[in-house]
Amino acid sequence: MSEAVIVVDHLTRRFGEFVAVDHINFEIEAGEVVGYLGPNGSGKTTTIRMLLGLLKPSDGKATVLGYDAFTQSEEVRSRAGYMSQKFALYDELTVWENLVFYGGVYGIREKSRIKATLELVGLIGHDSTLARALSAGWRQRLALAIALVHQPKLLFLDEPTSGVDPTARRAFWDLIYQLAEGGVTIMVTTHYMDEAEYCERVGIMRDGKLLAMDTPSNLKSTVVPGDVWEVFAEPLQNGLAALHEVKGVLRVGLTGDHIRTITERGTSREVLQNALTAKSVNVREITPGEPTLEDVFLSLAR
Repeated sequence: MSEAVIVVDHLTRRFGEFVAVDHINFEIEAGEVVGYLGPNGSGKTTTIRMLLGLLKPSDGKATVLGYDAFTQSEEVRSRAGYMSQKFALYDELTVWENLVFYGGVYGIREKSRIKATLELVGLIGHDSTLARALSAGWRQRLALAIALVHQPKLLFLDEPTSGVDPTARRAFWDLIYQLAEGGVTIMVTTHYMDEAEYCERVGIMRDGKLLAMDTPSNLKSTVVPGDVWEVFAEPLQNGLAALHEVKGVLRVGLTGDHIRTITERGTSREVLQNALTAKSVNVREITPGEPTLEDVFLSLAR
C-alpha cells in the first residue's frame, strides 16, 4: 500500500452555530487523483483551507505530507500547490511575468524552471500575452502553472474548471492525469458529476458531512439501491405520474427527452410497460440503464 499523503481525523469547522465541516475522516495515498464532489456550500473549500492551515479547525486533526496541517502549516504550504476558485492573476503583467513573480515567492529564480512549467501546461508561445487578454481556459492554465512552479508533490485544485467550456475542461483533466503519472497526488473539488467520473476515488459531501468515499464503480454498485431503466414514452408528464404510482419504483425523473427510473432490484420491464399502457402512455422503448454518480449522490442525500 502507498504512503498516506493526507490523513484526516474527525476534522470539524464551525462558524458560530453553523457547522461547515462535520467530523470528517479520510486518507489519500501517494499518486491518487481524488475528487471531492458536492454542491456549493457543502464544505469542500473549507476542508481544503484547513488542510493547508489557512483555517484552524474547531475539532479534529489532519496531517499533510507528514506534517501537522495546523502547527506546521508553513511546511505544508511550501510543499503543496493550491489553485483556488478565485485565483489571483496580475492582469497588467504578462504570462511570463506572472509566473516569474509567483515563482519568486517560492525562491524559484531559474528561467529554465519557468519555461518548463509553461511547457507543462501548454502555455509556450503565450509568454508575452497579458493576463487580462487570456480566455477563461488559458487563465486557468496560467493559474495551474503558478500552483506547479515549485514542483509540488501534492496539488489541491478547488473547482478548477468552473466557468470554462467543455473542451477546456477536458484538456484540463488531461493535464491532471499527466501530472498524476509524474507522481503528483491530486485532490480536486468539483460540483460537476461528469468530472468526478475521471477520479480514481470520489468523496461525496453534503451539508458539511462526508457521505461516502470510494471508487466511482464501487459507489455505483453499493449505493444505488436498485436497477436503472431508461423509459422513452409520450407524453412525458403522464409517464412520470404513472411511474410514480408503481410499486417498486424508487425514483423517477426527467433526463433530456426521456424518463429515468430506478426500481427495486428484480422489477421487470413488463411491470413498467403495463403501468404506462394502463394510463394511455405511448411507450416507444424501455432499456436498462447504467448508474451514474448523480444517482449515487441523490441516493446518499436522501
